[in-house]
Amino acid sequence: MKMRSPLLAICFCFLLHGALFADDFYKGKTVRVIVGGTAGGGFDVYTRAMTRYMGKHIPGNPTLVVENMTGAATRIAAKHIHSAAKPDGLTFGIFNGYLILSQVLDPKSFDFDVRKFEWLGVPIQDNVACALRKESGVTSLEQWLAAKTPLKLGGLGPGNSTSDVVRTIKATLNLPIQLVEGYKGTADIRLAADGGELHGACWAYESIKVTWAKALQAQEITVVLQVTAKKIPELSSVPMALDVAKTDEAKQIIKYGAIDPGAITRVYVTTPGTPKDRVQLLRKAFADTLKDPDFVAEAKKVQLEVNPLTGEEVGRIVTGLFNLSPAIVSKLAAILAVK
Repeated sequence: MKMRSPLLAICFCFLLHGALFADDFYKGKTVRVIVGGTAGGGFDVYTRAMTRYMGKHIPGNPTLVVENMTGAATRIAAKHIHSAAKPDGLTFGIFNGYLILSQVLDPKSFDFDVRKFEWLGVPIQDNVACALRKESGVTSLEQWLAAKTPLKLGGLGPGNSTSDVVRTIKATLNLPIQLVEGYKGTADIRLAADGGELHGACWAYESIKVTWAKALQAQEITVVLQVTAKKIPELSSVPMALDVAKTDEAKQIIKYGAIDPGAITRVYVTTPGTPKDRVQLLRKAFADTLKDPDFVAEAKKVQLEVNPLTGEEVGRIVTGLFNLSPAIVSKLAAILAVK
């Protein structure tokens, strides 16, 4: 026992030194949190709720400031975090994880490598649903399939769930759709639909039911399809794309082109090259925030669901996407890759 005591004392000193070093680094600092999307959109709502509490879980209790960075289906935000932000642990943010699949399918269209990000985690694994305004005259999948003219659905652009899911279901379910892209965020899509510019859109139901809650409650919009691995309990009567698909190939395309990327849609990352100890601090703070009683109470109050993935789990999913077979990649690329 006596021989172990000095070793334990040395280990304790190193741990204490590490904690003090972390305090020294973050104390008095400001951490930029980049949101790839507009204010009021789903990414923004989750981020602002989380950042109200995350600072107290980072040693030194820095101030967290949220900055919206729109454009190119969140690619501008992703590129900024990847290549412009200093790798010092003072910048992290969220972009749409469908960009990861986009790079798998069309690597030459990217001037940065998403695999080099430091993954912090995901607060909620998205379950994508398609919601249509009552003005569309469509309140069920059967009516949509029988529609004489294509329905206008809004999208941010390739590499985003609002666009990629729409392309996927159009190709696999033969739905009459006109995809209208170029919106800066889901808040803009929602406003365009409410203003009569669009008939609806497809994105995370977890976001739709919060940001479009009044329209849902007033039955001004109807969810007619869910693109999910299993049914959302409160949408038990709404058909699933996997059940509607008629061939195994169509089911595979829906799985890898829409459902699997949905798990990492709300992916939070920090800059490649950030010191590993700071990455671990941010990962722990991210996970601890999602369990913070104050955050949990706020999330429940505003109907934000939490179904997280750790940074390590996100990394494994990303690796799996980059290891898809050439045959699946080719089929998905024909549907989703930027032409």
